[in-house]
Amino acid sequence: MRRQVRHPDLVRKHHELSELEAALRAAVAGDVDFGATARALMTMDASNYRRVPVGVVAPRDAGDVAAVLSVCRERGVPVVARGGGTSIAGQATGTGVVLDFTRHMRAVVSVDHAARTAVVQPGVVLDRLRDAVRPYGLTFGPDPSTHSRCTLGGMIGNNACGAHSVAWGTTADNVLGLDVLTYGGERLRLGREWQGAPAGLRELVDARLALLRTGYPAGLPRRISGYALDALLPERGADVARSYCGSEGTLGVLTEATVRLVPLPASPVLVVLGYADESAAADAAAGLLPLGPLTVEGMAADLVRGAEGLPRGGAWLFVEVDGPAAAQELVRAADASDTALVTDPAGQRALWRIREDAAGTATRTPEGGVAWPGWEDCAVPPVRLGAYLREFRSLLAEHGLRGTPYGHFGDGCIHVRIDFDLYTEVGIGRFREFSEAVADLVVAHGGSLSGEHGDGQARAELLPRMYGPELVGLFGEVKDVWDPDGGLNPGMLVRPAPLDDNLRFQGLPLVAPDVARCVGVAKCRVEGPTSGPGVMCPSYRATGEEQHSTRGRARLLHEMALGEVITDGWRSEEVKEALDLCLSCKGCRSDCPVGVDMAAYKAEFLDRHYADRRRPRSHLTMGRLPEWLRLFGPALNVARVFPSRFAGVTPERKLPRVAALTFVSWFGARLEEAVDVLLWPDTFTNHLAPDVGRSAVRVLHAAGLGVGLPPGRVCCGLTYVSTGQLDRARKAMRRTLDVMEPKLGHPVVVLEPSCAATLRTDLPELLPDDPRARTLASSVRTFAEALEEFAPEWEPPRLDHPVVGQTHCHQHAVLGDAPDRRLRERMGLVGELSGGCCGLAGNFGFEPGHYDVSVACAEDQLLPAIRASADNAVLLADGFSCRTQLDDLAGRRARHIAEVLAEALREQ
Repeated sequence: MRRQVRHPDLVRKHHELSELEAALRAAVAGDVDFGATARALMTMDASNYRRVPVGVVAPRDAGDVAAVLSVCRERGVPVVARGGGTSIAGQATGTGVVLDFTRHMRAVVSVDHAARTAVVQPGVVLDRLRDAVRPYGLTFGPDPSTHSRCTLGGMIGNNACGAHSVAWGTTADNVLGLDVLTYGGERLRLGREWQGAPAGLRELVDARLALLRTGYPAGLPRRISGYALDALLPERGADVARSYCGSEGTLGVLTEATVRLVPLPASPVLVVLGYADESAAADAAAGLLPLGPLTVEGMAADLVRGAEGLPRGGAWLFVEVDGPAAAQELVRAADASDTALVTDPAGQRALWRIREDAAGTATRTPEGGVAWPGWEDCAVPPVRLGAYLREFRSLLAEHGLRGTPYGHFGDGCIHVRIDFDLYTEVGIGRFREFSEAVADLVVAHGGSLSGEHGDGQARAELLPRMYGPELVGLFGEVKDVWDPDGGLNPGMLVRPAPLDDNLRFQGLPLVAPDVARCVGVAKCRVEGPTSGPGVMCPSYRATGEEQHSTRGRARLLHEMALGEVITDGWRSEEVKEALDLCLSCKGCRSDCPVGVDMAAYKAEFLDRHYADRRRPRSHLTMGRLPEWLRLFGPALNVARVFPSRFAGVTPERKLPRVAALTFVSWFGARLEEAVDVLLWPDTFTNHLAPDVGRSAVRVLHAAGLGVGLPPGRVCCGLTYVSTGQLDRARKAMRRTLDVMEPKLGHPVVVLEPSCAATLRTDLPELLPDDPRARTLASSVRTFAEALEEFAPEWEPPRLDHPVVGQTHCHQHAVLGDAPDRRLRERMGLVGELSGGCCGLAGNFGFEPGHYDVSVACAEDQLLPAIRASADNAVLLADGFSCRTQLDDLAGRRARHIAEVLAEALREQ
């Protein structure tokens, strides 16, 4: 008699969970974690759904997977396989044991470049496979926009596609063989001609051949919904591996895959075609397919953050072809209002980044509201796409909803995020009504409810509308053949939970909506050489731990607000531990597609966590640095001879030396006939690096600008904000506004990027009711901005040297560096600064327990760039922390750009 999986509530009893955890620890070599943090991190994927697992296991090999299945089968506990957690339909969540394949089983096992095949483990990130086979001129064809963090196992589970599917097909088209384990413990090697089929599957299919030949829509390249049982037809080679793709972990657990590789284009050209609107672009897409394009992607103007490089139009098709001749033929055939041909790889990457970021940009409405998945990726025959989109727009308006479609126009597959209200009963009711109505619309156009991301819980309930009850009934019978105990990902794809159950917002206090801002697309989990020049998320890049990613921290805050898994609210040690390695770099504010500002969340959490409690010593020393420097000045240098632990500093660091003469004292009471700009004497420049201030004065004078100082002591409050002492920060900010009131509206040049970012963003956010805060924030200029704006005719001295260093993380995230780039170009400084974060980040790198991560952050991009630089390269770092880190780790003195300019002026 077969054991049936029990209701998850029954396995949550403490003694049963303890026994289950102990059994798993004894059986597997991998990581077993039933703690609140591990469970909280796995409650959600990138969908609207939330399910709480009982525990998480990261298996080391197929033997571990088999052991987990055996232990769980004996106890009737369900198992859910999970990759990068970027699924949009809820299929990567579960109430049983989650198998996390991203820790250990993530290798490219082998590559046969002659046969154009590779063997991979399920946890390997797609870009790692692409990196491994690129030297052979090969790639893996399917390339979803999450290619930098999605896993091959997840792609196989969802039958992922991506931009190049018009040329290279879906994941199922590129899978040759799969090793899987069933919940019942069978090891199967799946392939063609019924290879690896579980007992009873062939008999079931042979009895329903007519249904399988007529029950699936024709002319539809993106049919991902349901089980691909038509792949088992004899005329299609009875391909069990292909049929398994898209089964969302409901049939077996993948342990290894053999995949097909394709040649890279010899001379890729990106042709961007401009059209009046998305419907015109959609109408044109199908007509381009006979020309053999590699991509036909579409998006409209309201998803574009910056249109630089795009041709004129209200919507665009991104069409990649191989070779200039093919590009010219395409342009002649396309009925576009404007075109752009891009052959430069860097230019192509920049334009593709616009398209890929749409997955996150689409989650925000123009007014700053939230748009959600839920009807994310339906597909219709390409020739019907224009008509479908027009009716879809009408349906949105009829239900009072908004969303901006984009996606794989050449395959008729549309992505859209919609501003559903998923918090209230009325809004959830509208979500259901719209989902049912649009399902009928898709079916009326001969389409598929899912064209890429699978059914999961979001669409599986609606499958009878697409396939009819008989074929959906057959799906259930197939599930029972593979998984008679029902232990693999129950509630997904077959016998699903209702589409409006398990919504992740249920129970979330309306006072805490910001913690739900993260939608889980996981751009913060990018790692390795394809991570690009951005900043987010330096601690994840250093540790590889989900809890140290922006998404992981957002999930923990979400669970803290719900109070089910993390039960002690603002006193939570789990959340504190995750936020402890947040460098407050603000990289997520710009690099996260939905603009999560984890630095602000961290400040708020620390403020509440330590309310009426003893703070770490570093909060009292470095967090209140402006006070200590003002009171004691150079006398603090005496503390440098004592063990650093007395100051709350890690023993690997020395305290910075305080200058004998502050910048303000040096400036003195000099009177300028005309003051064009006020130079902000931030704490670091004033007390620790007055040379930077003196250099800035010299350069501004040379540029013909009169320089003054604020009419009193000022402080942006940065150190208080970063340590979560928000009352002290507000007090310092209000005092500063009082001092600045007579000068409000006057341009203020801030040399320290962290202080400039604090004034621009934290000041108005922490004092929203004080209009002076917004006025001062809008007056802030960086050094390069001031020169460009107020001395546009001034020609800086030319150095004609290579440049190396780092764009400050706050400059990247908040301030922007375009004026700095233009200034360096005018100075004859050649080359690009690295991205990333220096790793010191104010007090972070000084605090105990942070040194190794601090160094790892510097090793991510900054230090390698410096080691590879020329001997005569100018080393730039505008931030005091960046310069300190380089002095400590690279043994080289970096300079603020004002110092470089001042020195060049002296040498003229």
